[in-house]
Amino acid sequence: MEDKVVLIVGGSGGIGQASADLFTKAGAKVVLAARNKKKAEEKAKEINDNGGEAYAIGVDVTDLASVSDMAREVNDTLGGIDVLVNAFGTGLIQPLLDIKPEDAKEVFDVNVFGTFLVTQTVARYMATAKKGRVILFPGILGKAVMKNTSVYSASKYAVTGMAKALVEEFRRAEIKFSLLYLGGVATDFWDNPKVEMRVKKEMMLTPQEVAKAVYYAASQPENSVLNELVIQPESHQMV
Repeated sequence: MEDKVVLIVGGSGGIGQASADLFTKAGAKVVLAARNKKKAEEKAKEINDNGGEAYAIGVDVTDLASVSDMAREVNDTLGGIDVLVNAFGTGLIQPLLDIKPEDAKEVFDVNVFGTFLVTQTVARYMATAKKGRVILFPGILGKAVMKNTSVYSASKYAVTGMAKALVEEFRRAEIKFSLLYLGGVATDFWDNPKVEMRVKKEMMLTPQEVAKAVYYAASQPENSVLNELVIQPESHQMV
C-alpha cells in the first residue's frame, strides 16, 4: 500500500479510524472525510504525529457540491484515489408502525443516496485512471433481515444491489468492488436513540478486527478482488 491514496468517507467513526491506522502503517496516504470534520482532524493529527500521512476534509454525503469538492480536492492534491472506503451510514431499528417518515427518509438519504453520490463521484476519477477499489459495507442486514429492521435493511439491501450491478458496469474500467457483510460491531452506531435494540458491545466485533478485513480487501493483488466477506461475532451468527 506504499503511497496509495485511500479515501475513507466516514472517517470520524470507529471503523474508518481503525482502518486509517492500518493503511498509514502500511505507507498509504489516507484522507479522512466526515461530516464531523473536527473528529477527523483529531485523528489525522494523531496519525501524522506518529509518522504517518493523513488529511481531514469535511463532507456531507447527501450534498452533490460537497461530495464533488471532496473528490476534486483529493484528486488534485494527492494525484488520484486508489481506494474508496464507504464507511459511513446511519441506523434505524424500530417497529414499522413506530417509525417517523422523516427518520426513514434520513436513512435512505444517507445510506442509499449518499452511497450512490460518493461512489458515482469517485468512480468518475477511477474510470479515467482505469484503476481503483471500492469497499462498501452493506452489513449483515444487507444479506439477512431481523425483526424491526425494515427500513434499515431496505437501505442496506439497496447498497448490496447497487454494488453487484456496478461490478458488471465497471468491469472494463478495472474498478473492483468489495462488499463486507459485518455482524454487530462495537461502535457508536448503538448509541443512536433510533436504534432500539439491547446489545452487549463486549460480545461484538471490534473496529480493529473489522479494519483488518478492510485492509485485506484493499491490498489484494492487482489481478484479484475480494468480492464478498461475511464476518460476525459467534453470538450473532446468521447463515
